[in-house]
Amino acid sequence: MRDLHVKNKRQAPQNRVKKAPKQRKPINWRPILTWLSRGIGGAALVGALVFGSVQLYRLVSRTTFLCLETIEVSQLTRLSRSEIVALAGVKPGDAMLGIKLKEIAEELSKNPWIEKVQVQRFFPHTLSIRLAERTPRAVANVGCLYYVDTKGELFKPLMEGDQLDYPLITGLSEQDVQSDPNGSKEALKDALALIDSLKAGRVFSLEDVSEIHYDKGYGFTLFTMQGGVPVKLGNGGFSDKLARLGNIYRDLKPQMQALDYIDLDYSDKIIVKKA
Repeated sequence: MRDLHVKNKRQAPQNRVKKAPKQRKPINWRPILTWLSRGIGGAALVGALVFGSVQLYRLVSRTTFLCLETIEVSQLTRLSRSEIVALAGVKPGDAMLGIKLKEIAEELSKNPWIEKVQVQRFFPHTLSIRLAERTPRAVANVGCLYYVDTKGELFKPLMEGDQLDYPLITGLSEQDVQSDPNGSKEALKDALALIDSLKAGRVFSLEDVSEIHYDKGYGFTLFTMQGGVPVKLGNGGFSDKLARLGNIYRDLKPQMQALDYIDLDYSDKIIVKKA
């Protein structure tokens, strides 16, 4: 018996339908090129305008009809006109458009005598510099001598040649000024108020005082020109206290060398302590 071995025929693979490849649309370069050309053209135009503006500025600034001819400086007490012009760093012939007003004002403000400054330009030829100078009211010893202005601010250390003919305020230290600037300023303002009261005195006045001493815990003590006698005032009410002293000062004056102190820090009496 024969073994029959039947070999199955392989089935023919089914034919697959091939998809047609997608056709790519051609890129339309025209709008892109147009945009690029406009951008490049715009940038070139801006560059040309900037370059032209710079060149025009340089040309105009060099023209004689926009050059500085007149420098006006307000009336001064402490400083001279030549000092101000030198600090401003300008001179006739400078280009008006090239003058930097803010920089001039900042440079002038560095001078301690200058409190306020205004710099203006008036075409075609004028520069105006208006200043407000500080006025010293007293000298304060805070480790070194400083001028005190009308606002109670220390504004300038005294140098050789500076005038000393001002009331002397003592008692504040450099550390006090640094650690408590507001409190120190208020103390100096109170000292100036005391100076005003002394100036108004007819019998006992500023000329009778050699030193105004401030103590943070107590207040103010004056030292007399004659004999260096302490006159205790404390805080506030200076006019009334000094007026009471004025009532007896003529009688006390011949005895000043024998006095230890005068205490005015009361509302209804004066204590005179003999040495």
